[in-house]
Amino acid sequence: MSQPAPPATSPSALPNDPALDLTFAALADPTRRAILAMLLEDDMAVTDVAEPFSISLAAISKHLAVLAEARLITRERRGRVVWCKLDPGALRAASVWMQAFGQYEPVDLDQFERFLEQEFASETDGSRLVHTDK
Repeated sequence: MSQPAPPATSPSALPNDPALDLTFAALADPTRRAILAMLLEDDMAVTDVAEPFSISLAAISKHLAVLAEARLITRERRGRVVWCKLDPGALRAASVWMQAFGQYEPVDLDQFERFLEQEFASETDGSRLVHTDK
């Protein structure tokens, strides 16, 4: 027997998306997330991006290449300087995918515990009929 298809809003209903995979892979690294946060402020030259990090310029360039491959940033040569710019719409697909998880209400475990205590209390004081099969 086949299982029903998940609802259209379900994350599992989305087809495999290599671009989404690249986005999440790029976001998995804390250095790349820090770079994206810096680029939120303004476009930056590669050397300015590298300045606050204690890694080589070559390592920063590799991080920028991953971000560019995921299309989270664009790079543009202006004379002898390479500038990096955040693509404002780049995270849209990832955001839409993650929003599907927001449809569930958080569970208040304290409230649930009080509910269970009330239910068990009402069963033990005889106010509730409990059916048993013999």
